[in-house]
Amino acid sequence: MNFLHGTKIYSIFAGRCPVCHKESMYKESNPYKLGQTLKMQDRCSHCDTKYKIEPSFFYGAMYVSYPVGIAFAVAAFVISNLFLKLNLVITFFVITGTMIIFLPVILRLSRNIWINFFMHYKKRKPLS
Repeated sequence: MNFLHGTKIYSIFAGRCPVCHKESMYKESNPYKLGQTLKMQDRCSHCDTKYKIEPSFFYGAMYVSYPVGIAFAVAAFVISNLFLKLNLVITFFVITGTMIIFLPVILRLSRNIWINFFMHYKKRKPLS
């Protein structure tokens, strides 16, 4: 994934600082440690970017989480119903299970996408 360094896609999927891409925004790298899923650093230790631009900044991520969740649900539907040929009742349970299992990932992806709407990568020039 290093070949994407410097792009928004890298910052979104790696959970890195959107400005320098040097440090993780989250205190815990594993999203499945449920008590720590959304705990973020206050600032990037490398470029000093403040992650919470304003109070309640990440409430906007709720609007992003809906289409991200829909994408996961559609993927579960396509795999279970169209590829595996499961009936609709089983497919419903597969979709529900997928949404429950991937909830921490969806929450983090939504936050990463939201913050990348407002912050942009700044390549540091080498000192001469």
